[in-house]
Amino acid sequence: MTLAHDPSELPPAERMVAIGTFDGVHRGHRAVIEAARAPGLRATTVTFEPHPRLVLGYEVQLLTTFDRRLELLREAGPDDVLVVPFTPELSQLEPEEFVARVLAPIGTRAVVAGEGFRFGRGRAGTLETLAGLGIETHAVRLVEGVSSTRIREALRTGDIRSAASMLGRPPELEGPVLHGDARGGTLGFPTANLGVDREILVPAYGIYAGEALGHRVAVSIGVNPHYGGNERRIEAFLLDFAGDLYGRRLRLELWERLRDERAFASEADLVEQIRLDTDAARAARPPL
Repeated sequence: MTLAHDPSELPPAERMVAIGTFDGVHRGHRAVIEAARAPGLRATTVTFEPHPRLVLGYEVQLLTTFDRRLELLREAGPDDVLVVPFTPELSQLEPEEFVARVLAPIGTRAVVAGEGFRFGRGRAGTLETLAGLGIETHAVRLVEGVSSTRIREALRTGDIRSAASMLGRPPELEGPVLHGDARGGTLGFPTANLGVDREILVPAYGIYAGEALGHRVAVSIGVNPHYGGNERRIEAFLLDFAGDLYGRRLRLELWERLRDERAFASEADLVEQIRLDTDAARAARPPL
Protein backbone atom coordinates (compact mmCIF):
# COMPACT_ATOMS: atom_id res chain seq x y z
CA MET A 1 0.00 0.00 0.00
CA THR A 2 1.22 3.48 -0.87
CA LEU A 3 0.66 6.16 1.77
CA ALA A 4 0.76 9.61 0.19
CA HIS A 5 0.37 13.15 1.49
CA ASP A 6 0.34 14.71 -1.98
CA PRO A 7 -1.28 13.46 -5.20
CA SER A 8 2.11 13.46 -6.91
CA GLU A 9 3.30 10.72 -4.53
CA LEU A 10 0.76 8.19 -5.85
CA PRO A 11 1.60 5.92 -8.78
CA PRO A 12 -0.25 6.88 -11.98
CA ALA A 13 -3.48 4.90 -12.27
CA GLU A 14 -7.19 5.09 -12.85
CA ARG A 15 -8.82 4.94 -9.46
CA MET A 16 -11.93 3.97 -7.57
CA VAL A 17 -11.87 6.30 -4.58
CA ALA A 18 -13.44 5.87 -1.14
CA ILE A 19 -13.56 9.30 0.45
CA GLY A 20 -14.23 10.37 4.03
CA THR A 21 -12.60 11.27 7.33
CA PHE A 22 -13.04 7.70 8.60
CA ASP A 23 -12.53 8.51 12.29
CA GLY A 24 -12.57 5.16 14.06
CA VAL A 25 -12.56 3.14 10.82
CA HIS A 26 -15.70 1.42 12.06
CA ARG A 27 -17.79 -1.23 10.29
CA GLY A 28 -19.59 1.35 8.17
CA HIS A 29 -16.32 2.93 7.07
CA ARG A 30 -14.89 -0.44 6.12
CA ALA A 31 -17.97 -1.18 4.01
CA VAL A 32 -17.21 1.97 2.00
CA ILE A 33 -13.50 1.16 1.69
CA GLU A 34 -14.19 -2.42 0.62
CA ALA A 35 -16.65 -1.17 -2.01
CA ALA A 36 -13.83 0.73 -3.72
CA ARG A 37 -12.67 -2.39 -5.50
CA ALA A 38 -13.34 -2.78 -9.20
CA PRO A 39 -11.53 -4.56 -12.03
CA GLY A 40 -9.05 -2.29 -13.75
CA LEU A 41 -9.21 0.46 -11.12
CA ARG A 42 -6.86 1.03 -8.20
CA ALA A 43 -8.69 1.02 -4.86
CA THR A 44 -7.78 4.28 -3.15
CA THR A 45 -8.86 5.78 0.16
CA VAL A 46 -8.83 9.56 0.55
CA THR A 47 -8.92 10.82 4.13
CA PHE A 48 -8.41 14.18 5.84
CA GLU A 49 -6.17 15.36 8.65
CA PRO A 50 -6.85 17.20 10.89
CA HIS A 51 -10.50 16.28 11.33
CA PRO A 52 -12.51 18.88 9.37
CA ARG A 53 -14.71 19.76 12.35
CA LEU A 54 -11.65 20.71 14.41
CA VAL A 55 -10.40 23.02 11.66
CA LEU A 56 -13.83 24.62 11.34
CA GLY A 57 -13.88 25.43 15.05
CA TYR A 58 -16.24 22.74 16.29
CA GLU A 59 -15.58 20.41 19.18
CA VAL A 60 -15.18 16.78 18.30
CA GLN A 61 -13.83 13.90 20.38
CA LEU A 62 -11.94 11.53 18.13
CA LEU A 63 -12.17 7.76 18.30
CA THR A 64 -8.59 7.14 17.18
CA THR A 65 -5.30 8.93 16.88
CA PHE A 66 -4.20 9.79 13.35
CA ASP A 67 -1.45 7.15 13.39
CA ARG A 68 -3.92 4.49 14.54
CA ARG A 69 -6.39 5.54 11.86
CA LEU A 70 -3.70 4.97 9.24
CA GLU A 71 -2.96 1.51 10.67
CA LEU A 72 -6.64 0.61 10.54
CA LEU A 73 -6.98 1.94 7.01
CA ARG A 74 -4.02 -0.19 5.98
CA GLU A 75 -5.71 -3.24 7.53
CA ALA A 76 -8.88 -2.46 5.54
CA GLY A 77 -6.87 -3.25 2.42
CA PRO A 78 -6.92 -0.38 -0.09
CA ASP A 79 -4.16 -0.22 -2.67
CA ASP A 80 -3.34 3.38 -1.73
CA VAL A 81 -4.20 5.99 0.91
CA LEU A 82 -4.03 9.71 0.23
CA VAL A 83 -4.01 11.99 3.27
CA VAL A 84 -5.35 15.42 2.33
CA PRO A 85 -4.37 18.24 4.73
CA PHE A 86 -7.65 19.86 5.74
CA THR A 87 -7.22 23.61 5.95
CA PRO A 88 -9.58 26.61 6.07
CA GLU A 89 -8.65 27.21 2.42
CA LEU A 90 -9.68 23.68 1.46
CA SER A 91 -13.00 24.11 3.26
CA GLN A 92 -13.80 27.12 1.06
CA LEU A 93 -13.28 25.33 -2.25
CA GLU A 94 -16.39 25.02 -4.36
CA PRO A 95 -17.19 21.37 -5.15
CA GLU A 96 -15.87 21.74 -8.71
CA GLU A 97 -12.61 23.23 -7.36
CA PHE A 98 -12.30 20.38 -4.87
CA VAL A 99 -12.59 17.85 -7.67
CA ALA A 100 -10.00 19.70 -9.73
CA ARG A 101 -7.60 20.06 -6.78
CA VAL A 102 -7.94 16.66 -5.08
CA LEU A 103 -9.69 14.03 -7.19
CA ALA A 104 -8.73 14.78 -10.78
CA PRO A 105 -4.92 14.79 -10.19
CA ILE A 106 -4.97 11.22 -8.86
CA GLY A 107 -6.89 9.79 -11.81
CA THR A 108 -10.28 9.37 -10.11
CA ARG A 109 -12.73 7.56 -12.37
CA ALA A 110 -15.26 6.55 -9.72
CA VAL A 111 -16.11 7.53 -6.15
CA VAL A 112 -17.77 5.46 -3.45
CA ALA A 113 -19.09 7.11 -0.31
CA GLY A 114 -21.70 6.64 2.35
CA GLU A 115 -25.22 7.86 1.86
CA GLY A 116 -25.44 11.54 2.70
CA PHE A 117 -21.84 12.28 1.71
CA ARG A 118 -21.15 16.01 1.32
CA PHE A 119 -18.07 17.96 0.32
CA GLY A 120 -16.92 21.42 -0.72
CA ARG A 121 -17.85 24.87 0.53
CA GLY A 122 -20.99 24.82 2.64
CA ARG A 123 -21.16 21.05 2.11
CA ALA A 124 -22.74 21.85 -1.24
CA GLY A 125 -21.24 18.92 -3.15
CA THR A 126 -22.96 15.54 -3.34
CA LEU A 127 -22.52 12.31 -5.25
CA GLU A 128 -24.89 13.83 -7.83
CA THR A 129 -22.44 16.73 -8.19
CA LEU A 130 -19.64 14.29 -8.94
CA ALA A 131 -21.79 12.45 -11.48
CA GLY A 132 -22.46 15.76 -13.22
CA LEU A 133 -18.71 16.25 -13.50
CA GLY A 134 -18.27 12.92 -15.26
CA ILE A 135 -17.21 10.81 -12.29
CA GLU A 136 -18.94 7.48 -11.78
CA THR A 137 -20.50 7.32 -8.32
CA HIS A 138 -21.59 4.57 -5.96
CA ALA A 139 -23.52 5.22 -2.75
CA VAL A 140 -22.86 2.61 -0.07
CA ARG A 141 -25.80 1.98 2.23
CA LEU A 142 -25.10 2.80 5.83
CA VAL A 143 -24.55 -0.16 8.12
CA GLU A 144 -27.68 -0.12 10.24
CA GLY A 145 -27.13 1.30 13.69
CA VAL A 146 -23.45 2.10 13.11
CA SER A 147 -22.03 5.61 13.15
CA SER A 148 -19.18 7.50 14.81
CA THR A 149 -21.79 9.50 16.76
CA ARG A 150 -23.38 6.34 18.17
CA ILE A 151 -19.98 4.94 19.10
CA ARG A 152 -19.12 8.14 20.96
CA GLU A 153 -22.43 7.99 22.81
CA ALA A 154 -21.78 4.40 23.85
CA LEU A 155 -18.28 5.17 25.11
CA ARG A 156 -19.46 8.20 27.08
CA THR A 157 -21.73 5.89 29.05
CA GLY A 158 -19.15 3.11 29.37
CA ASP A 159 -21.08 0.74 27.10
CA ILE A 160 -17.99 -1.02 25.80
CA ARG A 161 -19.77 -3.95 24.19
CA SER A 162 -22.05 -1.76 22.08
CA ALA A 163 -19.10 0.36 20.98
CA ALA A 164 -17.12 -2.77 20.08
CA SER A 165 -20.02 -4.16 18.06
CA MET A 166 -20.14 -0.97 15.96
CA LEU A 167 -16.39 -0.64 15.63
CA GLY A 168 -15.89 -4.29 14.76
CA ARG A 169 -13.12 -4.47 17.36
CA PRO A 170 -12.61 -3.52 21.03
CA PRO A 171 -12.35 0.21 21.78
CA GLU A 172 -8.82 1.39 22.46
CA LEU A 173 -6.88 4.03 24.34
CA GLU A 174 -3.26 4.78 23.62
CA GLY A 175 -0.52 7.17 24.58
CA PRO A 176 2.86 7.41 26.28
CA VAL A 177 3.35 6.04 29.77
CA LEU A 178 4.00 8.99 32.09
CA HIS A 179 5.40 9.21 35.59
CA GLY A 180 2.60 9.24 38.15
CA ASP A 181 2.54 9.32 41.94
CA ALA A 182 3.60 5.62 42.19
CA ARG A 183 0.83 4.96 44.71
CA GLY A 184 -0.21 1.75 42.94
CA GLY A 185 3.21 0.25 43.49
CA THR A 186 3.05 0.86 47.22
CA LEU A 187 -0.28 -1.02 47.29
CA GLY A 188 1.20 -3.96 45.39
CA PHE A 189 -0.43 -3.09 42.06
CA PRO A 190 2.00 -0.98 40.00
CA THR A 191 0.15 0.91 37.29
CA ALA A 192 1.11 2.59 34.04
CA ASN A 193 -0.17 6.18 33.91
CA LEU A 194 -1.29 6.74 30.32
CA GLY A 195 -1.14 10.14 28.64
CA VAL A 196 -3.94 10.43 26.06
CA ASP A 197 -4.21 13.26 23.53
CA ARG A 198 -6.84 15.76 24.60
CA GLU A 199 -8.79 15.34 21.31
CA ILE A 200 -9.34 11.62 21.94
CA LEU A 201 -12.60 10.49 23.53
CA VAL A 202 -12.01 8.77 26.87
CA PRO A 203 -14.84 6.48 28.07
CA ALA A 204 -16.93 7.10 31.19
CA TYR A 205 -15.11 7.07 34.49
CA GLY A 206 -14.89 3.64 36.01
CA ILE A 207 -12.87 0.44 36.25
CA TYR A 208 -12.40 -1.60 33.07
CA ALA A 209 -10.97 -4.95 32.03
CA GLY A 210 -9.04 -5.42 28.84
CA GLU A 211 -5.68 -6.30 27.35
CA ALA A 212 -2.35 -4.64 26.63
CA LEU A 213 0.91 -6.10 25.31
CA GLY A 214 -0.66 -9.56 25.39
CA HIS A 215 -1.48 -9.27 29.11
CA ARG A 216 -4.83 -8.89 30.80
CA VAL A 217 -5.19 -5.42 32.22
CA ALA A 218 -7.32 -3.67 34.84
CA VAL A 219 -7.78 -0.01 33.96
CA SER A 220 -8.92 2.83 36.18
CA ILE A 221 -10.31 5.90 34.41
CA GLY A 222 -11.20 8.78 36.69
CA VAL A 223 -10.00 11.06 39.46
CA ASN A 224 -9.14 8.45 42.11
CA PRO A 225 -11.79 9.62 44.62
CA HIS A 226 -10.40 7.50 47.46
CA TYR A 227 -7.43 9.87 47.62
CA GLY A 228 -9.42 13.02 46.92
CA GLY A 229 -8.13 13.44 43.38
CA ASN A 230 -9.54 15.99 40.95
CA GLU A 231 -7.42 15.37 37.85
CA ARG A 232 -8.38 12.65 35.40
CA ARG A 233 -6.01 9.73 35.31
CA ILE A 234 -5.91 6.64 33.12
CA GLU A 235 -4.02 3.99 35.08
CA ALA A 236 -3.46 0.47 33.81
CA PHE A 237 -2.31 -2.52 35.85
CA LEU A 238 -0.91 -5.20 33.52
CA LEU A 239 -1.37 -8.60 35.12
CA ASP A 240 1.70 -10.86 35.23
CA PHE A 241 3.87 -8.19 33.64
CA ALA A 242 7.33 -7.21 34.82
CA GLY A 243 9.22 -4.41 33.15
CA ASP A 244 9.69 -0.68 32.78
CA LEU A 245 7.05 1.01 30.63
CA TYR A 246 7.97 4.66 31.24
CA GLY A 247 8.19 6.60 28.00
CA ARG A 248 6.83 3.69 25.99
CA ARG A 249 3.70 4.14 23.88
CA LEU A 250 1.04 1.79 25.19
CA ARG A 251 -2.24 0.74 23.58
CA LEU A 252 -5.04 -0.58 25.78
CA GLU A 253 -7.92 -2.65 24.49
CA LEU A 254 -11.05 -2.19 26.60
CA TRP A 255 -13.20 -5.29 26.90
CA GLU A 256 -15.66 -4.62 29.72
CA ARG A 257 -16.63 -1.96 32.25
CA LEU A 258 -16.45 -3.62 35.66
CA ARG A 259 -17.76 -0.94 38.02
CA ASP A 260 -17.93 2.73 38.97
CA GLU A 261 -14.98 4.35 40.68
CA ARG A 262 -15.54 5.19 44.35
CA ALA A 263 -13.88 5.95 47.66
CA PHE A 264 -13.48 3.25 50.31
CA ALA A 265 -13.71 3.20 54.08
CA SER A 266 -10.07 2.17 54.41
CA GLU A 267 -7.00 1.44 52.36
CA ALA A 268 -7.41 -2.24 53.21
CA ASP A 269 -10.87 -2.15 51.63
CA LEU A 270 -9.39 -0.47 48.55
CA VAL A 271 -6.70 -3.17 48.22
CA GLU A 272 -9.29 -5.92 48.54
CA GLN A 273 -11.43 -4.32 45.82
CA ILE A 274 -8.40 -4.03 43.54
CA ARG A 275 -7.80 -7.75 44.04
CA LEU A 276 -11.39 -8.43 43.00
CA ASP A 277 -10.94 -6.17 39.98
CA THR A 278 -7.82 -8.01 38.88
CA ASP A 279 -9.61 -11.34 39.24
CA ALA A 280 -12.43 -9.98 37.07
CA ALA A 281 -9.91 -8.69 34.52
CA ARG A 282 -8.27 -12.09 34.39
CA ALA A 283 -11.64 -13.73 33.71
CA ALA A 284 -12.81 -11.15 31.15
CA ARG A 285 -13.28 -12.10 27.52
CA PRO A 286 -13.07 -9.92 24.40
CA PRO A 287 -16.41 -8.32 23.47
CA LEU A 288 -16.36 -9.83 19.96
